[in-house]
Amino acid sequence: MGLLRWIGGIVVFFWVLGLILKIGGGMIHTLLVIAAIVFIVDKISGKK
Repeated sequence: MGLLRWIGGIVVFFWVLGLILKIGGGMIHTLLVIAAIVFIVDKISGKK
């Protein structure tokens, strides 16, 4: 699950970068939702 954390971290990084530079529009929020889903899946599967 380490790979999922890296992917989620990268997505959050680009989301913050998009907010700072005012680029991306709705795509930025889609990436944030994907990152949140990745972190939730990682937490759930990490407890097993």
